[in-house]
Formats: sequence, structure tokens, C-alpha cells
Amino acid sequence: MNRHCFLQGLVCLLFSVLSRAQGRRQLRLVDGGSPCAGRVEILDQGSWGTICDDGWDLDDARVVCRQQGCGEALDVTVSSSFGAGSGPIWLDNVQCTGKETHVWNCPSRGWGKHYCDHSEDAGVICSGFVRLTGGDGPCSGRVEVHSGKAWTPVSDGNFKLPTAQVICAELGCGKAVSVLGHVPFRESDGQVWAEEFRCEGEEPKLQFCPRVPCPGGTCHHSGAAQVVCSVYTDIRLMKNGSSQCEGRVEMNISGQWRALCASHWSLANANVVCRQLGCGVAISTPNGAEGSDRLWKARFHCSGTESFLWKCPVTALGVPDCSHGNTASVICSGNQTQVLPKCNDSMSEPAGSAASEESAPYCSGRRQLRLVDGGGPCAGRVEILDQGSWGTICDDSWDLDDARVVCRQLGCGDALSARGSAHFGAGSGPIWLDDLHCTGNESHVWRCPSRGWGRHDCRHKEDAGVICSEFLALRMVSEDQECAGWLEVFYNGTWGSVCRSPMDDVTMSIICSQLGCGDSGTLNSSVGLREGSRPRWVDLIQCRKTDTSLWQCPSDPWKYSSCSPKEEAYISCAGRRAKSCPAAAPCTDREKLRLRGGDSQCSGRVEVWHGGSWGTVCDDSWSLAEAEVVCQQLGCGPALEAVRAAAFGPGNGSIWLDEVRCGGRESSLWDCAADPWGQSDCKHEEDAGVRCSGARSTLLPTTAGTRPASNPLPGIFSLPGVLCLILGALLFLVLVILVTQLLRWRAERRALSSYEDALAEAVYEELDDFVTRKEGLLGSPGFLSDDSVDKLPYYTRDGEEYSDYRSAPDQRTDVPAENYDDAEEVPVPGAPPASQGREEKVPPEKEDGVRSSQKASSLNFSREVTDPGEGEESPWLLQGKKGDPGYDDVELSVLGTSVTFP
Repeated sequence: MNRHCFLQGLVCLLFSVLSRAQGRRQLRLVDGGSPCAGRVEILDQGSWGTICDDGWDLDDARVVCRQQGCGEALDVTVSSSFGAGSGPIWLDNVQCTGKETHVWNCPSRGWGKHYCDHSEDAGVICSGFVRLTGGDGPCSGRVEVHSGKAWTPVSDGNFKLPTAQVICAELGCGKAVSVLGHVPFRESDGQVWAEEFRCEGEEPKLQFCPRVPCPGGTCHHSGAAQVVCSVYTDIRLMKNGSSQCEGRVEMNISGQWRALCASHWSLANANVVCRQLGCGVAISTPNGAEGSDRLWKARFHCSGTESFLWKCPVTALGVPDCSHGNTASVICSGNQTQVLPKCNDSMSEPAGSAASEESAPYCSGRRQLRLVDGGGPCAGRVEILDQGSWGTICDDSWDLDDARVVCRQLGCGDALSARGSAHFGAGSGPIWLDDLHCTGNESHVWRCPSRGWGRHDCRHKEDAGVICSEFLALRMVSEDQECAGWLEVFYNGTWGSVCRSPMDDVTMSIICSQLGCGDSGTLNSSVGLREGSRPRWVDLIQCRKTDTSLWQCPSDPWKYSSCSPKEEAYISCAGRRAKSCPAAAPCTDREKLRLRGGDSQCSGRVEVWHGGSWGTVCDDSWSLAEAEVVCQQLGCGPALEAVRAAAFGPGNGSIWLDEVRCGGRESSLWDCAADPWGQSDCKHEEDAGVRCSGARSTLLPTTAGTRPASNPLPGIFSLPGVLCLILGALLFLVLVILVTQLLRWRAERRALSSYEDALAEAVYEELDDFVTRKEGLLGSPGFLSDDSVDKLPYYTRDGEEYSDYRSAPDQRTDVPAENYDDAEEVPVPGAPPASQGREEKVPPEKEDGVRSSQKASSLNFSREVTDPGEGEESPWLLQGKKGDPGYDDVELSVLGTSVTFP
């Protein structure tokens, strides 16, 4: 009995030890970007250690994901895919079946026994139990939970803010700031989650919250629940230690109350705060309220219509530290329904007479200003809200003084450029202002002298726009890659590099997503140093999951040299691909050169393509010789003018070339002498331009290393024009020759037809003459004898004598019978007869007799055509009716024609 009790006690002790050990051990996933992905780590004996990847598979991952409450295992990783851990390696050669409750309960080599190092740390990727999708990033959107097989939306029925708080905390997304319902379900949603979550707000994960099955298995809802998480969770106005409708502006940021910096704080921002707190409208924004040692320096760019301050665009990147005591404060009207007197926004109010923006009283129906379609709050088309409608400004007389007022009013720094002709696209609605003449010192753009409120003679194709110094843009620069390259940010009118320290996975994800290059990226530290010099604007960027763009990420302040050249960031995003240069490959010299900002294709600011981006040319040493090369390279004819001092407007890229020196006959700008690429001491106020004489031609572009065949002709005659004239003359000459040939051919056809008709008439006339003469000869004694038959010559078709009729081929060789006489040669047109062409006239009385006898005879014509290539003749045979009295057989051979009379 004692032994039995001892064994029971020993077993209980062992179970107690194991239970306490299991209770002390903890599991987590690290460096995977979410609580449900990353390197597997176990806490034991006060130290976090890892698991070796020997034998690591999906069965092991299923145990880890289920233990973490992270849904299904999607994938396993090996070889320290999520980075190498540190500390001990607790497990090796883990062989789970997939059904264990804890990963350390699976068979293994033994606790703390291994043959690995941290280059073999194991990791998992789990589906997670909850996610937000369809919003701006991973911290806002529609609520979906994983059923073990698929993601299923959650209905908005009985979905409360505490449940949203648990979701935001679980996803590492700060605090929930709003819960939105009535979001329509997608058509592809086959089902809705059949439970209601009743969280209290303190649960570590949604999976641990109480759940209530929906009655009948169907949840009452009007759509999917939508949650917005943010690091900015609440706001208040503090005065004398109490929250009122006036005082210092404070926000709850990541669980801590922080005062806001007054730098760039505007009346539009204040109006959003007052409305959010139910304090009416903003009356003024006085500066210098009681200070705070921890001022939040992020800048808000509200238009004034937002429902929450954190819905306004936010800029934290590069923002300088705020000086002590420079605290933002607001005075609200205190009553949402309070009616304030109307403002008298006189358009002709002298500059300086208006109250300052900080102390100006608020007017009901207050006008608001914004910039649209420029890629950020500090660039775009200028729009003003008045009488409930957003309208635009016409670009008549629009210049930098007008733009300065707009930029200062919006808290966007100084004006870099004043743009017209709807540069940022045509607006809609009314055109509120036209023909502005600001001095640059006005507090509001509508206080500048103008044609009058709502008076104009413009259309929206003339809408005005601005680019301010606080405008930010992002790009990657690479010679041959899209979505990979040197990371650059546009700030203060110039592109500069970004420093790579520390840049974690969250920062990479935000950068690549913002550029449309996938949702992940990596830093490449193996590339060499970049050529040229440029600003290195910003360092120590630390993005949070709640940030939806790089501009919201905190960093060090802007500096021209924030790091060394070897620390410039080169990033490769998941969506990287080869690119064309700049529009087609291979890239020709003409495609690497363009003109911008001019009034035609052949005038403007000179921009060149180099290093994967467009940049400008400094006007140092810029003359007509350099302009001539540019114009010829673009096929724009001779140069008329070399333009300097950014006459076509300043560019906004790198300044690639400086001190360019051409002779004027180079085929390409790249053939001219110049300082090294990217090395200049210029600003964009010195950008070079050209004005060429002609329109762009369609000649093939000239590539580097080739020379034109001839120099351009002086004056208005350019080489393309001369070539066009020569080509036109040749085409006209060919046309004349073709027409001449056609007319000649038609004339020959008519002549041939006349010739055939004349030949027939000649035969008839010769026959008449022959018959008449024979009647006179037949009575002469001894005229003919039986053995004295004259040879009748045989003529070829060309009229030459070929042979007598006895030797002619295909001719009759019969011996003439009695009463037959010799036949004379019959002359025909074009062939001289034997009598030298002497014409014998027939007496009229004989002629009449012959014609009368011919009327009783019938002539039949047959034409036999043979192949002239065989040398045979093509005789025409005229046969009279046999038996006619007074006629003998006569055989005629004239030009290949055989005529026989009976």
C-alpha cells in the first residue's frame, strides 16, 4: 500500500512539474509582419529560443498555427526565411502528427538537443483568424474571419466598438477609430459568418471573445462590418486642465496624449476638430498656447470637410522638430447651431489690411481651398469651395505671386511653379475667379484683386494649378528595370535619394504598394555606388502598419546630406520587371531627348533621358550651336533661338548636363563636350531651352556615331524640305512620262486602224486599174506567149522583195492555162511597185465599166494569223466568185497578202 501511494505521489509530482513547465513556456511568431506569420520562437527558462528546420513540415506548422489561434497553416519556411534568431535552439527534428496541443509535445531529438545553428531557423505562415480587406492597407476595411477553409465576412448586426478594438490590437494596427456598417457584401460571398462576436475589448484575440449563434443560423445585417484602425484614436481641446471647446489641441497617439505642433496648422484643420468635438465651427487658431515637452510634429492637410482629423492627409516624413511652446490651439464657436455673421470677403481689399489667418474670425459659409489631381495635398488644380460648390480659377495673368498665396494658405511652403491650361486636368462646376493680380502677401487667394467673384470669360481648359515646395513624389530609378532601382523622393523642387537605414519589412511593403509594385520588397546592398551627385534627403524612416503611404511614416528631418553615398537605398519590389527605355527598346538618341513647356513640338525646355529618368540641361555655356544640335537631332529644322533662365518653366528632375559645348555639326547632343553626367552647380531656374524653325519631321532618328549626309541648308530650306521637293519633282516627271506613253499608244492604235482601212481601199483601186489595162492589152498580138510568163515579185510584210510567186511558200505553182495573161505588180501603200511607184490613171469610161462589173461579184475576206516567231507570213486572201466572165485568175502577193481572182 505504501509503495502504491508513493508511486501515485511521484506521478502527481511529475505531472505537476510538467504542467508548471508547460505553463511557463510561451510561443510566438516573429518578423513575419503579423502575429500569424514569422520565425517560430519559444520562451523557456526566461530565454526566447528557436526551432531547427530539420524535418520541418506542414504537420508541425498546423500545431503551431492552432496553438497560436491563427487558423490554418498555409506554408512552412526554412533556412531562416524570416531572419536568424538568437539565443538557444530548443527543438530539432520535430515530428508532429498535426493533432498535438503544443509544439513541444511533438516527438523530437530532445529538449535543447540539436545539430543546427540559427541559419536553419524554422518559420510558419498561418491564415490567421481575422483580417481587414478592401481598405487602405492592412489596418482598415471589411472584417473577415477564416472558417478553416475560406475567408467569410462578418455581418454588421450587433457589431460593437469593443469588438473592433480587439481586432485592431490583434492585427497590430493601433486602436479602432470607427466602425462602419452598411457595406454591401460582395456577389462572390457565398455565406456570412453565422455568429455574433460579443467582445469586451480586453481580449488578446478575436478568437477568445464570447460568441452568440445567430437566431436560426442567419445573422440580421444590412451589410458587412467595416473597421478603421489608426494610431490616432482621440482628440481634445485642453484649457486650464479641463477639456472644453477651446484650448490646446491634443491627440491620443498610440495610447498617449500628445500636443500638436502649430507649424502648418490651418483654419481648415481647426474646423474639422471643432465639428468632430461637437463644438460648432472654428473661430480662430491662435498660436503660442501653453507649451508641452512632447509635441507631435506630423502635419495635417485638411480641406475642412472631413468628419475626423485622422481622415485628413498626413505628412510625417521629413517633418522638422517642433520648437518648445509652438503648440496648436483652436477657439470653436461652442454651439453647433450658432449662427455667425457673414463675412465681407472683398475682392479689392488692399494687401495687408486683412486680419492674419491665425486671428481672423470665422465666417459662416466660410470658403475653403484645396489642390486636386496633383498626387498630393501640395500640388494640383486650385479649387475653392463656396456656396456648397467646388469651383476653379482661370489662368489669365496667373503667376508665381498668385501661387505663393495659395501655397502659404494651405501650409505647403513656397510656390515652385504656377501652371495654367488645365495642367492638372479640367475641373468642373463654377469658375470663381479670373484675372488675379496677387502681390504675394495676401492671407487668402480670394482677397487678391480680380475681375470679381464669379466673373470670367474662361472655360475649364484654362484652369490654374500650382506646385508647392512641400509637394512630395516617389520613384525608383533604374536603367532597365521597373519596380526596382534607387529610391528617390521629390522634395523642395528636386529629386534626391533616400537612405536605407533601418527600413524594415513594413516600410518596404508600404513603398512597393505605393508605387504599384506589389506588397513586399527587399533592400539590395550589393549594388555599386551611383554616378553623379544629388541630395540625400531623408534617413531613419520607420513606417507603421497603420500608415498607408510613405509620407505618413516618421523619419529624421529633411537634410541635403542625410547619409553617405554608399547608404543610398536600392530596392527590389515583388513586381519588378524589365522596362523599355524610355518608350521603346533599343533606345535611340532621338528618344532620349525631348522638349517640354513650349508652344509647339519644336520649342521648349530641353530634357534628356539618363539613368532611368528624365532630367534637364543647365544653361551654362548654352548657345545657338548647342540649340542647333538639339533641333537637328529632333528633326525640327535649324535652330532659331537658344533659350536660357528657364524661360519655358523650371523642370523637376535631375540636372543631368552642365557646361555643354557643341560645334553645331554634331549628330547628337551626346557627342558634345560636357561636364560628367549629373554633376552641376545649377538650379532649375537655369534650365536651358530651344526654339527651332520647323515642325517635327518623320525622318528616321539619328543614332550615336552616325553623321548626316549633308549639312542643313541655310535659311528656310532644310534638308528634309529639299528632299521632299526632289521627290515631288521625280513623281511629277514619272506621271508626265506615263501620260505621254498612254497618248502615244492610243495614237498608234488609231493609225493602225486607219492603215488597215487604207490597205483594203488600195487593193480595190489596183484591181480596177489592172482590169482596165488588161482590156487594152489583150488585143495586142504576141504580147504574151506560153513560155514567157513574167515573174511576179513576192513582197514581205515590210515591203521588201522576197521572191517570185513560184518560189514563195504556200503560193500556187500551177502553169497558166490558155487565155491567161501575166499579172502586173499591184502597188500598195507603203510598198513601191515594180514601176517605181508611177501611178497610171484609168479613163473614166473604163473605170465605170469595171465598177459596174464588180457589183455583180462578191468578195470574201478571210484572215489567217500565224505565229510571227516561226517566220511565217499572215496572208489576207481575197477570193472572187468563180465563173465570172471577163476575169482571169490573178495571184497577188503584197505585204504578205495573197489575192486570187477567178
